[in-house]
Amino acid sequence: MEVSCAFPTALDSPDHIALAERLGYARAWVYDTPQQSPDVWMTLALAAERTERIGLGPGVLVPSLRHPMVNAAATATLAELAPGRVAVAFGTGFTGRRAMGYRAITWSYMDSYIRTFRALLRGEAVEWEGARMQMLHPDGHAPARPVDVPVLVSALGPKGHEVTRRVGDGLFVTLQLPEFMREYAWVPYLVWGTVLDDDETVDSEHARLSGGPGWALAYHGAYEFGGPAAVRELPGGAAWMEAVERTPEDTRHLAVHEGHCVELNEADQAAWKAGGHTMLRDVTVSGTRDEVRRRLDDFAEQGVTEIVFQPCGPDTRAELERFLEAANS
Repeated sequence: MEVSCAFPTALDSPDHIALAERLGYARAWVYDTPQQSPDVWMTLALAAERTERIGLGPGVLVPSLRHPMVNAAATATLAELAPGRVAVAFGTGFTGRRAMGYRAITWSYMDSYIRTFRALLRGEAVEWEGARMQMLHPDGHAPARPVDVPVLVSALGPKGHEVTRRVGDGLFVTLQLPEFMREYAWVPYLVWGTVLDDDETVDSEHARLSGGPGWALAYHGAYEFGGPAAVRELPGGAAWMEAVERTPEDTRHLAVHEGHCVELNEADQAAWKAGGHTMLRDVTVSGTRDEVRRRLDDFAEQGVTEIVFQPCGPDTRAELERFLEAANS
């Protein structure tokens, strides 16, 4: 199983990707979350200039945020800057849309978008929104078509599975492991967490800062997919809801997703202090080095081919080093 990393796109992400390459990570994925991040394509272009080996890609793009021509042109540009190193993953927009108050896109839209995107990279004329178009880049403006870049799709349910089978080269997995992932030869699994010292408790300051942002996704996801009742069933869930509900309903999604994958927001802090930290090991890949190693072995047995670790907290180098040491132990 390959060991890769991911970053919630930030101004220092190109430097962190260069560091990940020096440490030995196979690939670096960065998030397409414009409501809290700099542009994903600018970030990847800078990373391409600072690296030579590590794979690069957006993980995941949200189709509705850009016209397919825009993403095709950006993909072609990155493929020229980092030949043989680029892959692109698409998702329906857990944070990239919900943090702006929208619901996820439909799978029929995803299917149509990816087909159009791939056809453009092949150099074909396509129809989108009632108009015919084609990549017309002359020499020196983009690599010659076709541009061959692997495409992965983030899917958990049967509709997403069918779309991925039709238009994808692999399955990009987050939050949970679907039963059908064994049908794919390439399955990156995005995880959060931290490697704890042997005598370290799950309520330590290090655990909160480095494991907490991934742990908080349990509340964000429960709220988005199950509503307040689902959140209240979690340890500390009542405290989390109490904090969120202090925000007016029309802007509540802002309170839910603030700090997403980066730091604990007000509601997350309340839940952590109210006992939510007790489920850190259950909802993230957190534990001692040996415990993390056993979790990775379990993932591989279930069909994961690439573990993708997102470091959190103030010391990115230390988190990347600790995780890689555990993965290779």
